[in-house]
Amino acid sequence: MGKSTEIARAKARRLKGMIKESDGIALENERLKAEGRKEQAEARREEALARASRAASSRWE
Repeated sequence: MGKSTEIARAKARRLKGMIKESDGIALENERLKAEGRKEQAEARREEALARASRAASSRWE
């Protein structure tokens, strides 16, 4: 799987987390809001790792 694909998947996962969080807000469900925030944080971390990996590999090409 390419680095661009990993970044796109992380962005999609972050969007999914945003939707979960907004659903939690609308439904006044604290657990759902927390899950959404956690998913967003994990996705941001995954995206940052993929970007760093892509930057490091492009330096050696």
